[in-house]
Amino acid sequence: MPNSSTSILIIYTGGTIGMKENPETGALAPFNFDQILNEVPELRKFGFNIDTISFNPLVDSSDITPEFWIELAKIIQEGYYKYNGFVILHGTDTMSYSASALSFMLKNLHKPVVFTGSQLPIGKLRTDGKDNLISAIEIAAATSNGQSLVPEVTVFFENQLFRGNRTTKYNSEHFNAFRSNSYPALAQAGISIKYNYTHIGYPTQHHDFTISTHFSNNVAVLTLFPGITPAIVDSVLSTPDVKAVILHSYGSGNGPSSEWFIERIKNAVDKGILIFNVTQCKAGGVNMSKYDNGLLLKKVGVIGGKDITFEAAVVKLMFLVGKNLTFVELKKQVQESISGEISN
Repeated sequence: MPNSSTSILIIYTGGTIGMKENPETGALAPFNFDQILNEVPELRKFGFNIDTISFNPLVDSSDITPEFWIELAKIIQEGYYKYNGFVILHGTDTMSYSASALSFMLKNLHKPVVFTGSQLPIGKLRTDGKDNLISAIEIAAATSNGQSLVPEVTVFFENQLFRGNRTTKYNSEHFNAFRSNSYPALAQAGISIKYNYTHIGYPTQHHDFTISTHFSNNVAVLTLFPGITPAIVDSVLSTPDVKAVILHSYGSGNGPSSEWFIERIKNAVDKGILIFNVTQCKAGGVNMSKYDNGLLLKKVGVIGGKDITFEAAVVKLMFLVGKNLTFVELKKQVQESISGEISN
């Protein structure tokens, strides 16, 4: 349990949670996060040190870029040995992308990094922001025998703690904005917080904490739909400098069996473009050996993404392509789990 020597860093990047209504205009504007204890006085009851840092300027989550992820990782690196855990307040729209990115970037992580946010501003009477923030801080501070209970990058929202790179935002209207359809929740917050220890990733080796900051934007997405034309497929596969393409496919990894389509996919692979097959389904995964249409893709060199989420797949390709791997190395590493984003 946390004690008076526990220190938590709250990193406010932007998003709905940090907004407060101006009593004169009624408009929402960010409040000064240095005054977080005034906005959420309940935090004083924890009895430990809470520091805050805010991005300047604040970043709307729709404007997130790899440069943002790098800045965020550097903040954690600078405070890694000072704080017991980190809580990142982030807009919900791209939270799953950022949580996936941090999970790949933070090497030898032994401390909690908890993303959270809200659907209503923290200054609103019915806000979900206070509960999300309070629970996220408690999780970030939770230890047993001197070890963090959840030493990985996670997303906490509406009483559920998920592995960050397994999440997808699926609801823009209700408080339970996120789901993890292919991996169990790591914790459930009720009267008490119950941890699912068997599914939490605990480090087996103790190396020094480091960060990786290489990303490449030379990644594209080809989303299949009935009636897709050769011109549309060509426009994606012929993108200048593209190194990897997510094939956003049907069901268990299926696509058209048309000769023109298979030929274009094969030509792209032969040119050294990695084609990474990720299902459009929100649950389940890719198994290209299940149906003939999927098998056609497998035979021409398409790589199956298993049960990876679309968000994690995008960031994983950006991360791996940024390492300037050979085509053979890229094919190998994209199929391996970096931080629990796919099931082996």
